[in-house]
Amino acid sequence: MHPATPPTVVIVPGLRDHVPEHWQTILANKTADVRVIPPLTNDRISCGAQVAALEGVLSDISGPVVLVAHSAGVMTTVHWAQRHRRPVKGALLATPPDFDTPMPEGYPTLEALSENGWMPVPRTPLPFPSIVAASTNDPLADFDRVTDLARTWGSRLENLGPVGHLNPASGYGEWPQLDV
Repeated sequence: MHPATPPTVVIVPGLRDHVPEHWQTILANKTADVRVIPPLTNDRISCGAQVAALEGVLSDISGPVVLVAHSAGVMTTVHWAQRHRRPVKGALLATPPDFDTPMPEGYPTLEALSENGWMPVPRTPLPFPSIVAASTNDPLADFDRVTDLARTWGSRLENLGPVGHLNPASGYGEWPQLDV
C-alpha cells in the first residue's frame, strides 16, 4: 500500500502587500510543500487577475491541494471556485471581508470593487470542504454577515472571538499552536 501524497498548501493572500510578520508568510516559510500566490504588479484590484493568478499556481500542481486564504484572498478563492473545477481537499478561509458594505477609509470603495469584478459576491456552496475563521470585531466585516457567508458557502464557521482582522495590525503573526 502506498502512503497518500500530502497536499500542497496554497496560500491565497489578500490585496495588500506581503508582510513578513503576517501569519500566512510565516506559515509559508515553515511549510515544506507550499505555494504562495505572488503579489500582482498590474491589476492588483482586479478580481479576474487575482483568480487567474490562483488558477496559474494551481495548474502547476498535480497532487492534492489545501487552500489557505485570508481577507480578499477568501473572495478570490470563492470566485475561483465558481469558474474552475479542480479537486481541493479543503480550504481555510480566514476573516473574509464584507464586500457588500462600505469598507473603512484606505480600502477599495464599493464602486471600485464592483468595477473590478468582485460583485456580486458568490453565494453558492463551495465544491470542497471549508472552514471560515471569523472575528467578532473585524473592522472589515460584521460577524453576522460573515456567518451568513459561511452558511451560503456550506462552510463550517469557527468563531475566533475578538481578533480584529487577524493580521499584524491586530497583533497577530505566528500561530504557535500550529503544527505543520
